[in-house]
Amino acid sequence: MSQEIKENVKEAYTRVANSGAGCGCGPTACDSPIQDWSMSESYAKVDGYEADADYALGCGIPTEHAKIKVGDTVLDLGSGAGNDAFVARRIVGESGHVIGVDMTEAMIKKANENKQKLGYSNVDFVLGEIEALPLKENSIDVSVSNCVLNLVPNKAKAYQEVYRVLKPGGHFSMSDIVLRGTLPKGIMEAAEMYAGCISGALQQEDYMEAIKDAGFKNSTITKERIIDIPDNVLLNYVCCPEELEKFKASENAIVSLGVYAEK
Repeated sequence: MSQEIKENVKEAYTRVANSGAGCGCGPTACDSPIQDWSMSESYAKVDGYEADADYALGCGIPTEHAKIKVGDTVLDLGSGAGNDAFVARRIVGESGHVIGVDMTEAMIKKANENKQKLGYSNVDFVLGEIEALPLKENSIDVSVSNCVLNLVPNKAKAYQEVYRVLKPGGHFSMSDIVLRGTLPKGIMEAAEMYAGCISGALQQEDYMEAIKDAGFKNSTITKERIIDIPDNVLLNYVCCPEELEKFKASENAIVSLGVYAEK
């Protein structure tokens, strides 16, 4: 099942990379009921932002709270077309190094095309999976990730890998989707909602506990934002208007969460 999930996600992100533009909250949005809806935040005023590398697939701005410094080595998990990697590059400067890891070949190709346009010699994009990062242990100062870990089937292994590659005293800043309470069954079982970063998300308390279990300390929540899915989208995944109203009246929620933690 884990491999099937990965293949579905790869296929979805390949479509986005090949189309040259994102269409909404997740990579299947171009051909699904969730088109024209996005969970992403605007990067328009972020220094280092490159519009060609932004497919509106994120749910936050992880570099905002990442405490990146000039000269740091930064790892971007699920780097896509390079959006957050290029923002990090602007901060680390010529003396730093940014490494983007992504499991989708089409995204790596697109990121390298963007890198060549920008003329960056200290940004590398590497094909690989977060559960088995192709990096040496204790080699990274800061890791960032934007709405990606919820796509990883083995989240415990992913956090362990991030911990392994970070230097002692290193830290991460991640934007991700978490859940509070229970979502309607139709949402949780929809393939496009997994690729769209929702149905594969952990409960918020489980998310924070997994970070702790991997060995991280001083974990803090840096940002919380309730994701409001439009009714016309939800109606594609619930049985009836009554189920929709019941969900909206409950305290159950989809949340964009920013988390910072240290090794």
